[in-house]
Amino acid sequence: MATRTKVRVGVFVPSDVQLLDLACVDVFAMLSHDYLAPLEMLPSALTDLAPEVSISYVGTGPTVRTTAQTTIATTHLLGDPDVAPGKLDVVLVPGPDPSRTWGEDVKGWLRGHAEKEGVDVLCVCTGIFLLGDAGLLKGKTVCGPRGLQGKIKDRYEGVRTVGERYRWVRDGRLWSSGGVTNGNDLVVAYARETPRFFPGPVVEIVARMADIGDRPREYGTGQAVWGMGMAWQLLKAWVMGVTGVRKVKNR
Repeated sequence: MATRTKVRVGVFVPSDVQLLDLACVDVFAMLSHDYLAPLEMLPSALTDLAPEVSISYVGTGPTVRTTAQTTIATTHLLGDPDVAPGKLDVVLVPGPDPSRTWGEDVKGWLRGHAEKEGVDVLCVCTGIFLLGDAGLLKGKTVCGPRGLQGKIKDRYEGVRTVGERYRWVRDGRLWSSGGVTNGNDLVVAYARETPRFFPGPVVEIVARMADIGDRPREYGTGQAVWGMGMAWQLLKAWVMGVTGVRKVKNR
């Protein structure tokens, strides 16, 4: 039997992150032989195609807080040789607070991987700001959150944003997605376009099992309609606050 393909994924969490952004790493786990092989309804002809996937959580301390009052443990610190540039195949950057600042150790670690041939960098939602602060966006086409497209362009020189239209975009070895759950679409799209790691039948079976990957890449509503919807809900909230009236459904 041929040697099983190995995929080394590093989840970069140098600060607090959004739990839903982080959750898309589970798609990588589902694509692994370890996850699929025990499932009795799947034939070995398919599960034998699945790669061996290792996942590291890389940060600056032993734990990282997420939203929803959850904490995760890191497996490696920035200086650990097992996660040095060249030791990972994929770096996944979930979204932190976009106003956060990072030291040169954090930015340098990310740059080191992005500049290493053969390493793919995937960022979800506000993870785009960490990439931008590391100097990785100049001349790149990226997504990022729909409501923060202007902020991305103002903050980083030479970046082109398409997040008002697309859920995810690829620019060379840099992949970026829009807000939060678009990270699931991003990982499935990445897997589909990376057959050296993830054979097509494995990707499609996992996408169906997880019920993801079937949303269109282009949003169903334009930026103006999306913005008006946000404004309408804010106006309704303001009116409710002023009047003290809240509609409660009868049970």
